[in-house]
Amino acid sequence: MKKKAALKKPGAALVKNKTGRSFIYENERVNCISFPLGGIGAGCIGIGGDGRLVDWEIFNKPNKNSLNGFSHFAVRADDGDTVIDTRVLAGRLNPPYIDSLPGNHSRGFGFGPNRCKMAGLPNFEHTSFNGEFPFAGITFTDSKFPAAVTLTAWSPFIPLNDRDSSIPASFFEITVKNTGKKTLNYTIATTVQNPLAEENINRHERDRGNNIITLSSAKYAADDVAFGDVSVATDADDVSYQEYWFRGAWFDNLGIYWQDFARAGKLKNRCYDTPAKTDHATLAAHVTVKPGATERVRFVISWNFPNCTNYWSPEKCDCSGDCIETQKPKTWKNYYASLFTDSRECAGYALNNWRRLYDETLLFKNALFSSTIPPALIDAVSANISILKSPTVLRLANGEFYGWEGCSSDTGCCEGSCTHVWNYAYALPFLFPKLERSMRDLNYRYNMRDDGGLVFRIKLPLGRDRGGMRPCADGQFGDVIKVYRDWKICGDSDWLRKLWPAVKKTIEFAWAPTNEDKWDADKDGVLEGRQHHTLDMELFGPNSWLTGFYLAALKAGSEMAQVMGEPDTAKEYTALFERGKKWVDKNLFNGEYYFQKIDLKDKSVTERFKAMNYWNDEHKEIKYQIGEGSAIDQVLAQWHANLAGLGRIFDEQQTRTALASVYANNYKRSFSDFVNPCRLYSLYDEKGVVICDWPEGAYKPVVPVPYSEETMYGFEYAVAAHMIQEGLVDEGVEIATEVRKKFDGAKRNPWNEFECGSNYARSMASYALLNAMSGFEYDMTKGMIGFSPVRKTGTFTAFWSLDSAWGTASVSATGIIISVLYGELKLTTVRSAQLKGKKAKSVTVRKDTVVFTQHGDSIVSGSPILLKAAETCIIRFAGK
Repeated sequence: MKKKAALKKPGAALVKNKTGRSFIYENERVNCISFPLGGIGAGCIGIGGDGRLVDWEIFNKPNKNSLNGFSHFAVRADDGDTVIDTRVLAGRLNPPYIDSLPGNHSRGFGFGPNRCKMAGLPNFEHTSFNGEFPFAGITFTDSKFPAAVTLTAWSPFIPLNDRDSSIPASFFEITVKNTGKKTLNYTIATTVQNPLAEENINRHERDRGNNIITLSSAKYAADDVAFGDVSVATDADDVSYQEYWFRGAWFDNLGIYWQDFARAGKLKNRCYDTPAKTDHATLAAHVTVKPGATERVRFVISWNFPNCTNYWSPEKCDCSGDCIETQKPKTWKNYYASLFTDSRECAGYALNNWRRLYDETLLFKNALFSSTIPPALIDAVSANISILKSPTVLRLANGEFYGWEGCSSDTGCCEGSCTHVWNYAYALPFLFPKLERSMRDLNYRYNMRDDGGLVFRIKLPLGRDRGGMRPCADGQFGDVIKVYRDWKICGDSDWLRKLWPAVKKTIEFAWAPTNEDKWDADKDGVLEGRQHHTLDMELFGPNSWLTGFYLAALKAGSEMAQVMGEPDTAKEYTALFERGKKWVDKNLFNGEYYFQKIDLKDKSVTERFKAMNYWNDEHKEIKYQIGEGSAIDQVLAQWHANLAGLGRIFDEQQTRTALASVYANNYKRSFSDFVNPCRLYSLYDEKGVVICDWPEGAYKPVVPVPYSEETMYGFEYAVAAHMIQEGLVDEGVEIATEVRKKFDGAKRNPWNEFECGSNYARSMASYALLNAMSGFEYDMTKGMIGFSPVRKTGTFTAFWSLDSAWGTASVSATGIIISVLYGELKLTTVRSAQLKGKKAKSVTVRKDTVVFTQHGDSIVSGSPILLKAAETCIIRFAGK
């Protein structure tokens, strides 16, 4: 018998976290839940709030609202002779009991719920779902079943370890606690349908103590897009299985399966010599449990669909001969194809490394949830990092990161790692910095024109013609800011040196004579031309929103130029920045907020750029502009600058006033009487921040900037985090909290914030809430890390992550403790506002005293400190 290492705390991921908070969903609040389980760029399977396996998105594309046949978990209890009870491990369906499915015969309205939901078999009376990403825990109770059953569902999520975090697998631990008075036998089974369309082959084997059933097809060649396989595996000691369910007509397969499973004893295998389609396989584990005792069984569902293709806009076939384009699409390998030859190998790796993968994932979860920030903010941060496990994300053959904006029902939505959307996504650069830098590398390699203009969407496969897409101002200059930020996160100046010529060219594209949109033709530090942006149209004339990006890029460029040995360039950029900043603060601020300077009645503005589709002839006015409005992103560049450590882009007091205006005007306390012709992201008594508002006395264009009346969640998180940074802490927390109230499980899925599609990348702006609350700062080029919590009382604890390490930091009146939990951190300087007016008494690392000097709010060590995993740096204040 193989001895398995026990987890330090079985079920630890299910219970209340260290702060005592819990995230429980019950009754109607489980209705919308689909919690993604999979790998970064590998796809996922969703676990529903009631325990059902939903959203099988493992085929290199979205697959929303999907079921994979009768795939499910089930449990049985017997005393050796008599079966006491048998149930599908799923809660009862909540009303309404009607489904709408494609097709006409026995489907759609009039036929009740989809049979694949297994509601026609005994379900559990009650379920309770605890969601703390990357762990989901479901407890099942039923008066007729003699055990308390718990399902823990998870997949590896280990910051900095992008390899293990990209495993194409879902992990399940099912525990049974015998609540009876006599020893009972329990059978715990996982059933998976072979998802390959035809010629199914289901094969069981035992490998290194693991039992694995691999589901494949004889039909597809290894280079076919449809080629692949799925495995279900367990490391349980006592196992039985059926490679194939009974083949028959009508309802034979499900009916006979249940007869087989509900019978005392082990499953008898069934084999067929001829391939078929939609065959199911069941793998069962058997345990004997004494009264009051608990046993657990582990399962893995893994997959392997290694061949990717551009199914949304296929490139013409370049092969010779008479092939048909749709028959021979261009393909590339999924990253995980370089890790495992098939799903069987992946399942074995998952089971054999379960303990380490679990412990390191739990270490991260506990560190994140130990952060002493409001529960809704922890919820926002943790829920939206799940986007990295959704089909919004791909990893290309060499591991490069690629992202859609979001997901439609069966296709990605808005291709190309869109720069102006991914600007907002702050989870990846801190949790997986190497992957974030790969986005910079791809963008400057494949999207840059010869004159420095950046197309903002990468087409696949890599190297395709960029097409006629124009550069966008926020995306182009946003990438400069991101290069600066990523450089500070990793401290690798050699990486910056490789990109610098391209970065410099993209900055100077602003005034390049070849810039068809004449952004800053007079080179005065202010954008005046035609400016494409993330609201999918163009602004004309000066505005703080997009010029702010330009100014931040100039400021970042100046510092990078200095380090790259170009002092004259640095001086030039600084002068432009200062000139532009002065003009914007003076001319684009009306005393309450920043605005766009434009004469909406001047038709020549559109004629100059041959943009006559912007002219509203009926009302004699330019369309799609902000004008005198208060835009949610009017000072967005300052938010980016704060997060990157760039300093002031706009006047500090004016920035705070502008954010207060957004809170007063854009933040709607009710939508019951609000007119919104756009997409509906807030309804009735919900609260939210609209994209643009025209306060009393301000003229609203007849056809305003697109999406003006919408409340897009990523924008809301950005402005909320910015408010927190600028001292409007309660206001920012309130806005973020109201977003998460909408995703309560009853109205919307807590792990799927949407905008233009599901699992929308912009919502990862929520990660910035953590950095804002902790006052996190960093500069790995100088070995500096800092924490200045916005809440000054008590002990504040927060999770942090950089390129080489992650951990927690605690700040109190007595000192600062920086703990490394994973990786190594080379540290020279620690900064904190807590040090202002105080003296540090001592600095210790590994109980060793460190020689240091104090310069105001900074502690500088005499020589670099190397903190390894499980080590701390403790700074004690004098007099404490």
